[in-house]
Amino acid sequence: MKWVGGKRQLLPELAKYVPEHFGTYFEPFLGGGAFLLALSPEHAVINDFNPELVVSWMMVRDRPEELLKQLKQHQLNHSKEYYLHLRAADRDGRLEKMTLVQRAARFIYMNKTGFNGLWRVNKKGQNNVPFGSYKNPNISDKDTIKPASRYLNDAQITITNADFEKVILDAQTGDFVYFDPPYIPISETSSFTAYGSDFGYNQQVRLRDVFVALHQKGVHVMLSNSDVPLIEKLYGHIDGIVIERVSVTHMVAAKASSRKKVGEVIVHGK
Repeated sequence: MKWVGGKRQLLPELAKYVPEHFGTYFEPFLGGGAFLLALSPEHAVINDFNPELVVSWMMVRDRPEELLKQLKQHQLNHSKEYYLHLRAADRDGRLEKMTLVQRAARFIYMNKTGFNGLWRVNKKGQNNVPFGSYKNPNISDKDTIKPASRYLNDAQITITNADFEKVILDAQTGDFVYFDPPYIPISETSSFTAYGSDFGYNQQVRLRDVFVALHQKGVHVMLSNSDVPLIEKLYGHIDGIVIERVSVTHMVAAKASSRKKVGEVIVHGK
């Protein structure tokens, strides 16, 4: 999936700070799952607070063939009018009547065809992302879905839809937790998040407190975020915590030429 803050471009940098040995892997803000699939841990607890995203991961694991069949239908019917018709399902009561596979297929289709790969909802929980006008979107992507499904079934993976703090309650010494939260805005004009949920200053402080508590407990911790002054304020003066600065080209953009490098940080324990 396309995902704002997707980690595909950051993977080589993240890999530098992965512990050589760890127990269970926890990822409380899963998003598009690029780091999970690259790491492929044998035991993992993965989570997101977007329920449609979580349903999609569950259907990739449990019913990949049915999901691909539904996505094929979306691909055959693809048009601006069809996109807007499916988008309206969260306004006219159709979404509640859909099966889990249908919900997952709707989510993936809209993710692949909506403007800039965003998933954004209003206060009523209604998606309001415009049509993306892509020429040949790869909607029924069996070369991605089938291997992901095999991995999710072969490994011991728990998928949840909860607050990030609840997800890591069982993390023990030697486990590994990677936090990829909604990023702190680098400008006022980019202050929305694609998660469709408010994750502001108070949540960033709560996340910092959880991060530090896990570190002090002996859990391997890593976090990515924007390279903004608030990161230094939150994490810059804590014993055993290191802030690494990196430059990344983000892929969620309408045109490749408009994809600019941005500063990010990787925060981790020594």
